[in-house]
Amino acid sequence: MTDLLPNLIVIGAMKTGTSSLQFYLRQHPEVFMSAEKELNFFVEDRAWGRGVAWYRSQFRNATVRGEASPNYSAVRRFPGVPARMHSVVPDAKLIYIVRDPIQRAISHWIHNFSDGTEDAPFEEAVRRWIYVERSLYWRQLSAFLEFYPPERILVFTSDELRHERIATLERVFRFLGVDPTYRSPRFHLVRHRSSLRRRSGRAGRRLAASRVGRAMTRLPQPFRWQLNHLVYYPLSRPIERPVMSRRTRQWFVEQVRDDVADLGAYMGRELSGWLDPSPGGVP
Repeated sequence: MTDLLPNLIVIGAMKTGTSSLQFYLRQHPEVFMSAEKELNFFVEDRAWGRGVAWYRSQFRNATVRGEASPNYSAVRRFPGVPARMHSVVPDAKLIYIVRDPIQRAISHWIHNFSDGTEDAPFEEAVRRWIYVERSLYWRQLSAFLEFYPPERILVFTSDELRHERIATLERVFRFLGVDPTYRSPRFHLVRHRSSLRRRSGRAGRRLAASRVGRAMTRLPQPFRWQLNHLVYYPLSRPIERPVMSRRTRQWFVEQVRDDVADLGAYMGRELSGWLDPSPGGVP
């Protein structure tokens, strides 16, 4: 019997374009991506207890079988993921997307603020370690390099996926061993833009906490997206993208500076533009 365990895992990072990448991968006829985007199987207190048989059941026969769970690369918050992953799918290929650490942190705050898990103002919240930690890409990536060789991990930036999409997808498809010349009219779409995020009002939060709201979270992802839009959109308000002050930006840059340098050395490219303390800042 063909083993239907995945041979591709998108490990993150959070808020770097993993939802868009999963969507593009689904368009390729040789690729099957799990119906539920974030299976979180290798996170011990999420789905690990469901067992390998459950995990295998999430996939069907295809040249490439994959899933995308950005929590996998939160190695400090969810320890042990690389070892568990290697114990089950040692030959899998991994994809890791990185992004300007500050822009990622801003999108992270919008994500949390929109779903009600963050109530603090941006300037206060972003100094908490959870926002910094998810932007420490080298720390996250190096944990996987202890188990997977570099040739099995593809790393690229969200800017490449956004602005050089076709060339980047060709690179992804070539890495996966599928037809790199495949094109889809859906490749121009972008999924889960932070600019479209909204903050639920009191009525929306009550609904989310109700039995009906909890049941909605268990629906398959495509249906959940549509239902959330129909139900929660009228009960929410848009979120203005914050601008990080110059002082906070300088502090944030100091937290990620060494990590950015190490990542740049690994990737063989210059990432110092991420460390400019002035763009978008205010006194």
